[in-house]
Amino acid sequence: MTTEAVVRRTYGNWRRPRRSGLGPLGLIGTIAAFGGIVVVLLASLISLSAAMVVFVPLAAAIAPLAVRTEDGRNVYQMAATRISWRQRRSRGEHLYVSGPLSRRAGGRYQPPGLLSQVRMGEGRDAFDRPFGVLHHRGRNRFTVVLECVPDGGGLVDQEQVDVWVALWGEWLARLSHEPNLKGASVIVETAPDSGRTLAAEVLPRLSPDAPDIARAVMEEIVEQYPAASSEMHTYVTLTYAAPGGNKRDLDDVITDLAVRIPGLCGGLIGAGGGSAEPLSAERIAEVVRVAYDPASVTDVMEARAEHGGTGLEWDDAGPAACVESVDSYSHDSGVSRTWMLTMAPRGTVGSGVLRDILEAAPGTRRKRVTLLYRPIDPATSAKIVESDRRSAQFMASSGRGLVQARASAEIAAAEQTAAEEASGAGLVEFSLLLTVTVDAHEDLVDANVTVRNLIAGSRLSMRPADRMQAAAFTCSLPAGVLPWEYTLIPHELQEAL
Repeated sequence: MTTEAVVRRTYGNWRRPRRSGLGPLGLIGTIAAFGGIVVVLLASLISLSAAMVVFVPLAAAIAPLAVRTEDGRNVYQMAATRISWRQRRSRGEHLYVSGPLSRRAGGRYQPPGLLSQVRMGEGRDAFDRPFGVLHHRGRNRFTVVLECVPDGGGLVDQEQVDVWVALWGEWLARLSHEPNLKGASVIVETAPDSGRTLAAEVLPRLSPDAPDIARAVMEEIVEQYPAASSEMHTYVTLTYAAPGGNKRDLDDVITDLAVRIPGLCGGLIGAGGGSAEPLSAERIAEVVRVAYDPASVTDVMEARAEHGGTGLEWDDAGPAACVESVDSYSHDSGVSRTWMLTMAPRGTVGSGVLRDILEAAPGTRRKRVTLLYRPIDPATSAKIVESDRRSAQFMASSGRGLVQARASAEIAAAEQTAAEEASGAGLVEFSLLLTVTVDAHEDLVDANVTVRNLIAGSRLSMRPADRMQAAAFTCSLPAGVLPWEYTLIPHELQEAL
């Protein structure tokens, strides 16, 4: 007899982008520190008192750049967040009211915040399927939303799962070659099953001549089955810049995107996405509407079951009222809290590392897990991996003891990344958002415990999006909002900080 060892593939080697400069100072802090040293030395030629007069304020200005949180924020960035929150509260921007009795033009229920400048268009792809296009007019970005029905990992061989993971990595690598693509996201939304869909499918099909016991069994199934089940929806958003320049109108962009959608859907199907197809403008509006008003899901499902659609438009997909606080976001019939990723799992993980966090959470109305992707073009990817190699080699040559051991591991990881990038792999920046919606503020305490357990099971490190709950909630929706494009400080300057 022979025994074969079962080898499970592991994944990892993701790293936070390395910050230029000395230690935690960053590029700007390093330049300021060296410039300050020169100024202090020049002042010391005059007198020691003059040098101290220059040194003390410079040290006080540079020191906050060296104090950082776990996710890399310095004191200045945390202070800017608090100041911005106080200014928004003083101007009443944390409140939103829409509808016929509000001051909003047109009296409709338009989505708030980052979605207030979005307009909806619709086209048909090469397979004559309708698809909606969200036009973010402020940034001149265009978003398409694809819906997937993943096959799931139950009763699937590990070899097949490995193939799906490999094809998913290949699909992500293709994004860096996708013309004008600025970002992508994957949203997995779970909620308790209301039972409306099952009832609409089963009850009308019951034969009037069926035996009483058979009818009773089917009615009992319809009544009790949803209590132990949940519904899951998976969306993939792709956000593009205007092809050919900013002068292209929406119709030209829709024509350009219609050609790309079939190929993107085919890649998702091969990566285990099941049946993948674009969402129509009506379906996108329904998804956003249910997110803001979870109680409306019953009306939406009944209208789709009875009439084949709701007729809902984008300008009516927003909430009637919402209130943002430091750690929560109240909107119509729900209260939400969003967590942001601070650190990815350390070391290597298996293909099911996110399984716990993706499953339905008991005691919640809805839960969304959003993976944000920022593809990096091949030319920039080559520069980044080479810069990481040089930095790792410098650390290994200058360190001792435990530091040198860690630097050796950094060299191995950097060499592997460089080899994979040279062989055609893509470099992608990613992050993760987790949004939980409950019925009332009192339920957030239990939801917080549930989320903490889910995060621990997935080996993630996350923190609540304090004083940014409204923006984080919007970024978790399948609407194509790219958070790095809406920061007060440009993304390039933030990396230098």
